[in-house]
Amino acid sequence: MILPNLKLLHSNMKKQQIKKAKFQSKINGIIFNNIFFIDSIPYKLAIGVRDKNLYFEIPVSSEFTIRPYLGDKYGEICKILGLKYDKNNPYSPKKFFESINIGIPSKVCLKDVPLPHEIAPYRSHVNQPEKIYFKGWWDNDLRGEKVQESNLEKTRALLDEEAYKMCKKHNMSSQWSDKSTDEKMVTSFWKNTKKKT
Repeated sequence: MILPNLKLLHSNMKKQQIKKAKFQSKINGIIFNNIFFIDSIPYKLAIGVRDKNLYFEIPVSSEFTIRPYLGDKYGEICKILGLKYDKNNPYSPKKFFESINIGIPSKVCLKDVPLPHEIAPYRSHVNQPEKIYFKGWWDNDLRGEKVQESNLEKTRALLDEEAYKMCKKHNMSSQWSDKSTDEKMVTSFWKNTKKKT
């Protein structure tokens, strides 16, 4: 199944060098909060309803095709949407994704780039999942240590592929807090430190 509106969104994101963008889709009066990630192949589309504790991601090919399969999320989605079984007009995953596609914007701006704590509910498998607010960067060379693999994976999951690669290359760690007051803007450490490239 193709999600044609993702192609338009992708084109706009590439022009602005935006790697992830958030948007909403409204289905049966329910707001679905979505994030489109284009920093790796396959791309990823995250879909969630925060107050219903529903979060999942699906892979999206470079041709913007998806597998219209919801697995165990299908029943949850039907319940959230208040749908009852109708043999004459059954609700299908294809219908769900068609509704998501309608909500995909063709243009986004910098305010539509999600912060790490907005990504965290979709990627809660990370190390210290309660620490979702980005605090800054740490140079492991200062203590003669090596960046931990779990930190690299969290950097990749909540920031992006480029930050992951740069942290690995320069032995840097991302720092995280469970307090929203500690949150700082994500800046590129290789532009703000004296690390050699």
